[in-house]
Amino acid sequence: MTTAEQPRADRTGQPEQSGAGQGRPGALGTVSGRVALVTGGTRGIGAAICHHLADGGAEVAAGYWRHHEPAEKFMAGMTAAYPGRRITVHHGNIGDADDCRRVVREVIGQHGRLDILVNNAGITIDRIVHKMTDEDWQKVIAINLSGAFFLAQAALDHMLERGTGRIINMSSAIGETGNIGQANYAASKSGLFGLTKSLAREAIFQLNRAQRPPGDGIGLTVNAVTPGYIATDMVAAIPDKVMDRIRGQIPLGRLGRPEEIARTVGFLACDESSYITGQIWAVNGGLDM
Repeated sequence: MTTAEQPRADRTGQPEQSGAGQGRPGALGTVSGRVALVTGGTRGIGAAICHHLADGGAEVAAGYWRHHEPAEKFMAGMTAAYPGRRITVHHGNIGDADDCRRVVREVIGQHGRLDILVNNAGITIDRIVHKMTDEDWQKVIAINLSGAFFLAQAALDHMLERGTGRIINMSSAIGETGNIGQANYAASKSGLFGLTKSLAREAIFQLNRAQRPPGDGIGLTVNAVTPGYIATDMVAAIPDKVMDRIRGQIPLGRLGRPEEIARTVGFLACDESSYITGQIWAVNGGLDM
């Protein structure tokens, strides 16, 4: 873990201005001085999100599971790219509720607070329903859906105390369209839609209950992003013939890039996006038109 001094938020949630060490506010908004936890953050879309938020001046905590070598490479690259920035990595099993809570506590303990949670970690175990085992179903649901709930639950308690925050759930176009051989994955990603909207409503309810007007200032929002087929290791495992057919179904005729997803997440995470909550943002090349 590397650490460095960064601007801290005052009691209203506004970052203190110090000038030095802050990222440049992007055209889409400000995340400077914020603390972001990105699960599955050391590879693929998660790594792109971490870099995008760090470019904007955020402190980044990246979660990972088992793949220690990519995590070490990620850490080395981030340390070199953002000297003096507080960057941390956190090993944990998102499929375990206690581990989810431990990781959130760990991030708050090391960074002092948590402003942004990106529930990005996810897995696939693809089989047609006839051949899908109980474990195939339960493992995907546990990581993709239940893990997102337990992380959001822990983060939301902290964010409600502060009165501000951002939770962004990474769903998938498959959650909207379904797919042969992916009943477990589609169900987990579709479930994130209901979770996102319920959390958004509960955040507003709890703020009102605490007599903190939810429409004031930065606010506490919950949204979801639904990527289509993105050029990552997961998609690279798809056979070429199948991938050619998939490209033919995408109106824009190509795979998305991790950076395109990261820009959408960065927009939703920024302070200026306080009027957007409970929404599902599709980034899929027109796949579901």
